[in-house]
This record gives sequence, structure tokens and C-alpha cells, in this order.
Amino acid sequence: MVQATEYLYIVRDDEILNGEPIIRGTRTPVRAIVETWRTGVTPEEIPKGMPHLTLGQVFSALTYYSDRQEEINQYIEQNRIPDELIDPLIRDL
Repeated sequence: MVQATEYLYIVRDDEILNGEPIIRGTRTPVRAIVETWRTGVTPEEIPKGMPHLTLGQVFSALTYYSDRQEEINQYIEQNRIPDELIDPLIRDL
């Protein structure tokens, strides 16, 4: 079941990522946008790498994160690949 939030483009869907906040109409989690932004990619550049998103959706995700950092940081941590599972050759890139 899709649950609206007070953010225009952010919803939760129990059938997608166990209800993690996503961009409406996509399977893109808010955490993916936040992690991209944290690497130094500007909000304006994010839709270039994720062309299914609009700039408005990106800013909505970052606003959601700004208001709920602890929640999104927990999703980021839960989905982090442990260092020991990352191929050493990839880690050095």
C-alpha cells in the first residue's frame, strides 16, 4: 500500500524496499539521492545520472533528508556493504 508523506514527491510503499521512503512513481530510495549528493554531486547534476528524476524530486528528497537525517542515515547504514565484502581491486579505484 502506498502511503503519502507531507513531501510532494516522497512516498512509502510496503511492497518496495519494505516501506523505505522513495520517490513517487519510482523505486529510487531517498537514501540513493542523499548518498549521491554526499559524494559531491550537486542537486542539479543528479538528474543527469538518474534521468528518470526531476530536479524537483531531487530537492524534495534532500529536504526530506534534512528534516529526517537520523532515519535516512539508518537506511544508509543498513544498506552499506561491509568493507571486507568489497573486492580489494574495486576498493582501490
